[in-house]
Amino acid sequence: MTFLMPSAAIDPIHQFQVSKWLELNIGGVDLSFTNASGFMLLGVVLTIAFFGVAASKGLLVPSRLQSMAEIGYGFVADMVRGAAGEEGLKFFPFVFTLFFFIFFANMIGMVPYAFTTTSHIIVTGALALLVISIVIGYGFYKNGLKFLKLFAPSGAPWPIYIILIPIEIISFVARPLTLSLRLFANMLAGHIMLKLFAGFAVVGLTAGGIGYLVAPLAFGMGVALNALELLVAGLQAYVFAILTCVYINDALHPSH
Repeated sequence: MTFLMPSAAIDPIHQFQVSKWLELNIGGVDLSFTNASGFMLLGVVLTIAFFGVAASKGLLVPSRLQSMAEIGYGFVADMVRGAAGEEGLKFFPFVFTLFFFIFFANMIGMVPYAFTTTSHIIVTGALALLVISIVIGYGFYKNGLKFLKLFAPSGAPWPIYIILIPIEIISFVARPLTLSLRLFANMLAGHIMLKLFAGFAVVGLTAGGIGYLVAPLAFGMGVALNALELLVAGLQAYVFAILTCVYINDALHPSH
């Protein structure tokens, strides 16, 4: 939930509450379909629909929708090629899907009364663990035990490895944490700020007096923050995807 709320009574955290749309309990396990599940599914549907419609005709002179899809395809391909090399293009479908899933999830969250799935650490954490699992799995599959060279970069004096190896291990273990927290924290903080300024605007109008001066300022800040959040929504999808490419490059070339 982003900009102006009809009531200032709802606190800024209320918009992140997970609620059940369809209760389902199997063998004591809660498998209920929630608003988080629904909006993640919506993001998947929109991604498939966008590229499905854009690629359905395949015109020699592309339409605007086809041009947007081709630009997105080329953008992600260049990102993977630049960060992981030509060999990294085998992971292009994964990075492409990851980028646009996060992008559409972030953009859906900018719609009033929508739910921002990427503002929940469980969602971003699951995506980060998936990335790291693929990196570790493919790293050992391709390089065997040589993958461990990732923690001992070549060219350093032997005594330095005593300090360097523990630092590299800690850095690698922290990757899923920092990857998930970066996306989660940016989306959470941005939407809280939007809700707060929207609340200030509503309260200012209803309070009267000096509130009539505060309300336009709060409204203006809300508009500016909306524009900033749109930029952040796209930027965070890019940051998550480009770091994924960097980590994949480590799996492809651990000794570099």
